[in-house]
Amino acid sequence: MKKVAGFIGILSIVGLLAGCSGDVTQATQKAEADAQRASTAASNAENSASQAAAAAQHAQQNANAAEDSARAANDAADRVEAAFRASVTK
Repeated sequence: MKKVAGFIGILSIVGLLAGCSGDVTQATQKAEADAQRASTAASNAENSASQAAAAAQHAQQNANAAEDSARAANDAADRVEAAFRASVTK
């Protein structure tokens, strides 16, 4: 009787492990797939950040060039005003 009970106990444990192993395998595969998707998303985010930094640098260069152009235009306007004042006062 003890042998039969022990054998049934062992079969129960084996059956339980066999039944759970599929769930564990599926959970492991899902976790690996989720980790891969997260890694891909992180790589895409890094690429986007690099592109944004390059675009910001380009925008800053354009802003600096626009400021230089505005200063040059203001200087030209000042020279025109000075020339006009000089010609009116003569």
